[in-house]
Amino acid sequence: MSKTEKKQNSKKTSQASNIEPVESVQEGERIQKVLARGGLASRREIERWIDEGRISVNGEIIKPGYKLKSADKVVLNGRLIQWQKYAQQTTRVLVYNKPTGELVSRRDPKGRPTVFSQLPKLDVGRWISVGRLDINTSGLLVLTNNGELANRLMHPSSEIDREYAVRILGEVTEEMIERLKTGVELEDGMAQFSDIQFYSGEGANKWFHVVVKEGRNRLVRRLWESQNVTVSRLMRVRYGPATLPENVRAKSYYELNNKELVILMDYVGLKPEKNLKPALKSRN
Repeated sequence: MSKTEKKQNSKKTSQASNIEPVESVQEGERIQKVLARGGLASRREIERWIDEGRISVNGEIIKPGYKLKSADKVVLNGRLIQWQKYAQQTTRVLVYNKPTGELVSRRDPKGRPTVFSQLPKLDVGRWISVGRLDINTSGLLVLTNNGELANRLMHPSSEIDREYAVRILGEVTEEMIERLKTGVELEDGMAQFSDIQFYSGEGANKWFHVVVKEGRNRLVRRLWESQNVTVSRLMRVRYGPATLPENVRAKSYYELNNKELVILMDYVGLKPEKNLKPALKSRN
């Protein structure tokens, strides 16, 4: 069989089985791409594991760029990885409405509730949270089973908008707003809001919508507190193009449909799968 015939047959097979027809596993697909698609980690993290010698194939330590063959046995940290099923991994994205008091953690030794206990089960891979919200912050949390997508959404170079609704206790002046937009020196460096808009409220309690382009710990709270005012409530309402539908209540989620998924992946420069599965119904 000629190389041309092999490529044509491989393409037909991938289209028939909903496998992403970018590269064929039979022809060899980069190991970091396959494992990232399975939600183990981002490609960059997997490349680091390879450099550290933590991944072997068929009993041999591999080098970056290794292309998997269908019969390869992959071992990560001494554990056999059933990587073949990741070739059929379809990207899924949830937007979850996190309440205050819930942790963005897989488990908590103190027994406190976690967001992952509220999510649908995956047959393959695992849910990865795109960034975190602290225990006292509510609102939109993006989760995906695609490690590469999660990494691009979180990477500092992406500078993706994170919009928050924040209730402030104290007087907010125009000078204060200008300082927060220009930049404030915090203990871990300069920070700023790229946008601040008054939303509602009178007297001492007022609501503002603010936008930051990075995910430093408690950044929104610390910026406001640097101006000697108090954040009495904080809720994330947008992450890049992802927003939380109004009908999604606390502890519930909405799964992006195919059109929304294509927009999100294009937003970070990823090519979506050509054969997408229908999204699950939201849990409201």
